[in-house]
Amino acid sequence: MNATFTRVHELPENEQKAVLNSAEALHRQLRPKLPDDYVGYMQTMFKEGAGMFVMNDERLPVAIGVYRLHHTTFAGRRFYVDDLVTDEARRSRGFGKSLLAYLKEEAGRLAANVFTLESGTHRMEAHKFYFREGLVIPGFSFQTSLSPW
Repeated sequence: MNATFTRVHELPENEQKAVLNSAEALHRQLRPKLPDDYVGYMQTMFKEGAGMFVMNDERLPVAIGVYRLHHTTFAGRRFYVDDLVTDEARRSRGFGKSLLAYLKEEAGRLAANVFTLESGTHRMEAHKFYFREGLVIPGFSFQTSLSPW
C-alpha cells in the first residue's frame, strides 16, 4: 500500500472541486442520498467547519473520512466522524485501518478529548472492525426526522 492523504477542506476551491469530483462515487457508496450538487454540498459543510480526508492509492480514492470538531457539555472537545468509507472493492486491505488511525492522529493534533463516530445498526461488519480497532459503544443515539432527506 502506497497511500497518500489529501486534506480536501484546506485546498483552494478549484482544487477542492477536482478532488471532490473524483471522490463522489466512493462517498455515495455509503451515502447514496447525498444531494445532486455534491461538490456544493461538501463545500457548504467545509464552510460550517467540517473537514475531509481522501485517501488515495495509486492516485485513486480508496477511502474517505469526514469529520467535525466541536465542544460538548458531556465530553469536552469532541472529534466526531460523520463518514468513514472504504471502497467496497478494496476492503480488508488495510485502507480503513490506516484512515481510522490518521483520523485519530488528527483528533489528537486538534486537542480533542474524545473521538467518536456513529454506525448504522445494520452495519455489522463495520462494527466488528471498530471493535477490533478499540472503539466502544458508550451510549445510544436517538433521532427523529424533521424533514425528508
